Amino acid sequence: MIKEKVAKEQGMEMSFEDFKAQVLQDYKLACVSREASLLGRKEVLTGKAKFGIFGDGKELAQIAMAKQFKAGDFRSGYYRDQTFMFATGNLTVQQYFASLYAHTDLEHEPSSGGRQMNGHFATRSLNADGTWKDLTQIKNSSADISPTAGQMPRLLGLAYASKIFRNNKALHSFTNFSNQGNEIAFGTIGDASTSEGLFWETINAAGVLQVPMLMSVWDDGYGISVPKKYQTTKESISEILKGFQRDKNENNGYEIFKVKGWDYVNLCITYSKAAEICRKEHIPVLVHVEEVTQPQGHSTSGSHERYKSKEVLEWTKEYDCINQFKRWILQYEQQTGNKIADEKELDELANEAKNEVREAQKAAWNAFVLTIQSDMNSVLSLLQTIQQESSEAPQIASLSKELKSIKDPVRKDILSAARRALYILRNENSPGKTKLAEWIKQSLADNFERYSSHLYSESSFSALHVKPVYPQYNEGAPLVDGRIVLRDNFDAQLSKNPLVLIFGEDSGYIGDVNQGLEGMQAKHGEIRVSDTGIREATIVGQGIGLAMRGLRPIAEIQYLDYLLYALQIMSDDLATVQYRTKGGQKAPLIVRTRGHRLEGIWHSGSPMGVIINALRGVYVCVPRNMTIAAGFYNTLLESDDTALIIEPLNGYRKKEKLPANIGEFKLPLGVVDVVQPGNDLTLVSYGSTFNLCVEAAALLNQHGISVELIDIQTLLPFDINHSIAQSLKKTNRLLIVDEDVPGGASAFILDKILVEQNAYLYLDSKPVTLTAKEHRPAYGSDGDYFSKPGIEDIFEAAYSIMHEADPQQFPSIY
Repeated sequence: MIKEKVAKEQGMEMSFEDFKAQVLQDYKLACVSREASLLGRKEVLTGKAKFGIFGDGKELAQIAMAKQFKAGDFRSGYYRDQTFMFATGNLTVQQYFASLYAHTDLEHEPSSGGRQMNGHFATRSLNADGTWKDLTQIKNSSADISPTAGQMPRLLGLAYASKIFRNNKALHSFTNFSNQGNEIAFGTIGDASTSEGLFWETINAAGVLQVPMLMSVWDDGYGISVPKKYQTTKESISEILKGFQRDKNENNGYEIFKVKGWDYVNLCITYSKAAEICRKEHIPVLVHVEEVTQPQGHSTSGSHERYKSKEVLEWTKEYDCINQFKRWILQYEQQTGNKIADEKELDELANEAKNEVREAQKAAWNAFVLTIQSDMNSVLSLLQTIQQESSEAPQIASLSKELKSIKDPVRKDILSAARRALYILRNENSPGKTKLAEWIKQSLADNFERYSSHLYSESSFSALHVKPVYPQYNEGAPLVDGRIVLRDNFDAQLSKNPLVLIFGEDSGYIGDVNQGLEGMQAKHGEIRVSDTGIREATIVGQGIGLAMRGLRPIAEIQYLDYLLYALQIMSDDLATVQYRTKGGQKAPLIVRTRGHRLEGIWHSGSPMGVIINALRGVYVCVPRNMTIAAGFYNTLLESDDTALIIEPLNGYRKKEKLPANIGEFKLPLGVVDVVQPGNDLTLVSYGSTFNLCVEAAALLNQHGISVELIDIQTLLPFDINHSIAQSLKKTNRLLIVDEDVPGGASAFILDKILVEQNAYLYLDSKPVTLTAKEHRPAYGSDGDYFSKPGIEDIFEAAYSIMHEADPQQFPSIY
C-alpha cells in the first residue's frame, strides 16, 4: 500500500523490486551525506579547513525534493542543501571536500573555484568562452550567498522567467533557455531566516505575480541559539502564512503544505504534489518542513549543547531523520509483508557510505595538496640554490627550515617565505635571486587568476569590447525633450530583441514618472513593460533571476535614493555573480534609476561613494544627458556585463537633438568626454552637476580663466585611457566637482587621477575637491543652493586656484 501510494504520487508504475532499490539507494545517499557532514566537521576542527557549515538532519527532505527537480529547473537556496546537490547529481563527495579545502581548480571545485566556503553551491551555466550552455539540459543551481534570506529576491526572478517564457510566444524559439516556461524555481531557507524582510518581500511578490516557485522552509526550531518563539509569530511560518493560501474560487495565492522532516513517505508524497501543482498551474507553493534536526549544531564555530536542553538533545537523537528512516524500513515488512532490508543490510550500507566518504575525502585532500606541494618544492629548491651562493646563507637556511616545518602549508606560507627571502637578498645579485624573483612574479600573476579574476566579464561580450557607434544626426534634426530620446531608444530595443523587458514602479501603464517609457506598454504588451509593487530589493532580485535565465531585463528603481533598499542585494549578489562562480554564471542586468539635483532630503541624495565602493563588479554610468544614457543602454544590451545607469533627473525636459540612428548608437564605457578644451585648469565632474560646470566655465572664461571641461561619464570603469592625466600635463591644475558628501565619490576620483594615473607629477597647485555639505539637502531651491555646489561655488573654487597661482592677474574676490 505504501509503495503504491508513493509510486502513484510520483506518477510511476513501480515493481516492488524497483521500489526497494529506490528506498535503499535513498538510505545510502542519506548516510553518505551525513558522513560527509561528520567528517567535514572533523576536517575543520583538525585545521585542514577554515570553517564548516553542514546539512546534517535535512537529508530525507532534500532527497524527496530532489526527486521532483528536473533538467531546466533552477535552485536558489541556502548553505545546507548538500544532500539535495548530491541527489541531483550536481555535487560529488570529492567536490564537496574540495570546496571545504578551497581548491582553486574548477575541475575539482566547479561551484566557485575555491572562492566560497563549503555549502555554497552553483552549477556552471556558461561555457569557457562566456556563451550560454543549454540551460534546459542542466539541473541548475544559481550561486549561493551567505547573507540570510539573500537568496530570496533572486529566486523571484528565476521563477518569473518561466512565466515570461510561457506567456510570450516570441520566446518559444529560445529553446536553450526554456522549454516554454515549464521550469520550477526551487527555493530553500532556514526557518529563522524567514524573519528577514527579504523573505516577506519575496513571498508577497511571488504571490502577486503567481510564479512557479516551490519554497521549502527547513524548521529545526532555532536560529543559531535563538528558539523560534523569539523568531516567528505563533512559532510557525505556515500558520502565519495561512492568509496567503489560495482560494481556488476567488483569490490567487499560495498552496501551502506541512510535513515532518523525518517522515520519508509523506515527504515524497508532499513534494510530488507540490511540484505538480507548481509546474502545471504556475503558482507558488510553500512546503514547511517541521521537526527537522541539526545533530551537529549550527556550525563548527560552536556547540549546540550550550543552548539546547537535555530533553531537546534526546529528542534530536530519537527523531534524527536517518534513524527514523531506518526504523521505517525495518518495520515495513510487518506492515506490508514485503521485506526491504534487515538491520544487518542497512548497517552494511551505512559502512559502505562511511568508506566511500573517507575515500572521497582522501582524494580531495591529495588533489588539493598536490599543486601546493609543487610550489613548495619549487621554492625550497630555489632557496637551496641561493644558500650555496649567498652570504646570507644562515638566514636563508633558517627561512627554509621554518617553511619545511609547517604541517599543512598553503600558498600564503610558501609565497610569504619566498618574498621574505628576497628581502634578505636585497643587497645581492645572483642567478638564484633572479630566478626567485621571477618565480614570485609568476606566482602573483597565477594567484591573481585564482583569486581575483572575473570581477567583470572577461568574455568577448564584455561591455569594454563593444565597438562604439556614435549618434548621427540628419540635417535639421528636431530638438526634443530628453525623455523622447530615451523613449524612442527603448522602443527600438524592445522591437528588435524579444529578450529585452523593462519593469519597475510606475514603469508600465503611465510609462514611468518622467515618461521615458511613454506608450511602451501599450505597444509591446504588459509582459515586456510592466509595473511592480513598491519593493526595490525584489525588483533588483527579479532582474537578477531573469538575467540568469538568459533574458535581458532592465529593472527600474524610481529614484537614486531608493537604491539603498536594494543595495545589499546588488552588493552581495549581483556584483559578485561572475566573481564568485569564477566566470561560471552571469546576470547581465541593467538597473535603471534617476537622480541628482532634486530638492529635499529624501529625493536628492547622491550616495555615489557608497555605490561605487559597494558595487565593484557592477559598472556605474553617470550620463549628463539622455542621448548619452541611451548610448550606454545600447552598449550594455550588446554585452554580458551588469550595470547601473543613473539618468540625470533634471534632463527629461531639456532639449536634445534626436539622433537618426536611434537604438543603434553605442557609447564606450570608461572613456571621458573632453567637452571643452582649456589651458588654465582641468575641471572634472559628471551627471547633472557637470551641466552646472559648463555654465560656471562660461562665467570663468569671461574673467580670463580657460577651463578644460571633462565629463567622467562612467565612474566604474574610470577613465581607462588616462585622459585626465593628459589634460593635467597641459593645465597643471585640478578641480573635482561632485554633489556627494565630502570624501565620497570625490575621494575615489582623486585617487584614480593622482595615484592610478600618476597625475600628481603634473600639478603646480594643490588639487581641490568641491562637494556637497555633509548633510542631506534641505528642501526647496534655497535648500539645494546652500547644500550642494552651485555655479558660484564652482566659479569661486576655480578662481581661488588661479588666485593662488597668479594673485596679480586674479586678485582675491573677498
